[in-house]
Amino acid sequence: MGNMKEMGKKLLSFLPDKLYLQLYYFAKFKKPCNFKNPKTFNEKLQWLKLYDRNPLYSELVDKYEVRKHIAAAVGEEHLISLLGGPWESFDEINFDALPDQFVLKCTHDSGGLVICRDKSKLDLAAARRKIEKSLKQNYYLLAREFAYKNVKPRIIAEAYMEDENAAEGLTDYKFFCFNGDPKIIYVSQGLENHETASISFYDMQGDEMPFGRSDYKPIDGPLVLPENFDELKKTAVLLAKMAEAPFVRIDLYSILGKMYFSEVTYCPCGGFMPITPERWDAELGEWLRLPDNTNA
Repeated sequence: MGNMKEMGKKLLSFLPDKLYLQLYYFAKFKKPCNFKNPKTFNEKLQWLKLYDRNPLYSELVDKYEVRKHIAAAVGEEHLISLLGGPWESFDEINFDALPDQFVLKCTHDSGGLVICRDKSKLDLAAARRKIEKSLKQNYYLLAREFAYKNVKPRIIAEAYMEDENAAEGLTDYKFFCFNGDPKIIYVSQGLENHETASISFYDMQGDEMPFGRSDYKPIDGPLVLPENFDELKKTAVLLAKMAEAPFVRIDLYSILGKMYFSEVTYCPCGGFMPITPERWDAELGEWLRLPDNTNA
């Protein structure tokens, strides 16, 4: 069965982007994607993947290359410290030179991550399997996100960060920026374990939005915005302008009262986000103005 799945993936990899996305969209949502006149949020993200191909996007989704852009825009003090890399293979990593706590990240994908809280207990074999599997993956082919097409697979090590809710992991504040304007935040907790993780959407005042994701449980209880939330919001506006896109998600942390950059994402869930109730897919779509494009 495993070989059949791999064979299917290889066959699909030869399909042109538009046909691949149409098939994927239909399989996911049980309806065709309207590329001619996209209306919903997910449809518009599919359109952007095909017709909005700014080379800058590749630098901003690269977890190593983006650092120079963030340093120039908001200052190096808002970057999580780089401990090593970039490396092109797991064998290049000198673990003796790393501190007892660190995080390994693949620069070209989402999920190629190893969190080490105690180097003496790190399962090196498991870490190698995860990182090497990630390095072999062509992330662009999964959802045909142009931004990842030319990102070189590498590894970096960053400082391990912890806030007052150490047991739950870091809280990520993901700003959904529509034409440069952050309208909602998507807050995630406990994403180290997707089975127990929770995600909710809020407006800019911290009030919960009346929709969610069907693949995650909502966060339990009201959201308490960090004291430096205004700084996070202003930074999201600044970085959204830097990102030069009709839609971008700017991810930031507030750790012990200080703001840190997390990542830039142009196409959450590859444009296949399971929004519930479904009508909110169309509501969010109304917030996103697409550029004129005669090639569409």
